[in-house]
Amino acid sequence: MTLIQAKRLKTWFPVTGGVLRRVTGHVKAVDGVDLEVGEGEVVSIVGESGCGKSTLGYSLLGLARPTAGELKLLGREIDMRKPASWNAFRKDFQIVFQDPNNSLNPRHTVFEILAEPMRIHRLYPEKEMHDRVADLLTRVGLEPDYMRRFPHAFSGGQRQRIGIARAIGLHPKLLVCDEVVSALDVSVQAQIIELLLQLKAELDLSLLFISHDLSLVKTLSDRILVMYLGRIVEAGPAREVFHSPRHPYTRALIDSIPTLERGRKPQTLHGEIPSPVNRPSGCAFAQRCPRVEADCRLIDPPLGVPPDAVPEAGGEPAVQAACLHPLARV
Repeated sequence: MTLIQAKRLKTWFPVTGGVLRRVTGHVKAVDGVDLEVGEGEVVSIVGESGCGKSTLGYSLLGLARPTAGELKLLGREIDMRKPASWNAFRKDFQIVFQDPNNSLNPRHTVFEILAEPMRIHRLYPEKEMHDRVADLLTRVGLEPDYMRRFPHAFSGGQRQRIGIARAIGLHPKLLVCDEVVSALDVSVQAQIIELLLQLKAELDLSLLFISHDLSLVKTLSDRILVMYLGRIVEAGPAREVFHSPRHPYTRALIDSIPTLERGRKPQTLHGEIPSPVNRPSGCAFAQRCPRVEADCRLIDPPLGVPPDAVPEAGGEPAVQAACLHPLARV
């Protein structure tokens, strides 16, 4: 079953200027993205900061309203002109935010934080709420007695566990995990990832994982979408994307991963991401690409299957890349 299906999705934010504050342009944070997430899948969206990956996650959930395109949740089309169109799906699609310090209300106890969504959706009678909150805390590795405390009493990793407990309390079908470990100590990151994968297996969840860390998503993803300047530039099974990337940008991201291999230093990708307000003509990666040719500055390549791509067993192409001169398949 397909949980999320987006076609040509765009989320543009107006830029105003002048005395009359007229719209002079748009920040094209998400600029024509196709995406699908199936039941039980772990799909990761990766890219540098500012590429639009978090905005894409928010757009799918209606937290940032898309400007154009098509969006279906559980097979039903969303009328993106009406914010209320997402209301029927709030319980099934939840999000865990990046910063656990800012995503929890400091004036509420943990009990109030976890019980409020269940009250809003009328999942349980009030007399059962204490036991339900205790069960949620146990599931994420916290003591039930913690429900009496306030968020300031916890470490960053514990706060993120509370955020995860709040998300799974509504029995969702899919969790959007927006950089859920980037604000945590390295020693805690692995524990949170292990918890998410454990919950995925126990609760039959799907995960849409948003991250800038390719080494992190490599081990947990079924499919990886690589995003650059609001668009998907490479998409495919995780193993194939890492073993044989086809887009030079993906290759550059992989080469920048730190390694313990003696004599091998991470490679730095030079140059800045172009402005999402004034997208350059041709391929947006051309001015940073080591393989750039004259036609790259003239033609904006669509996401497609490279000529030498090898189909998977089911007949689907192994990888797609938005590049006129893709890297050779290894």
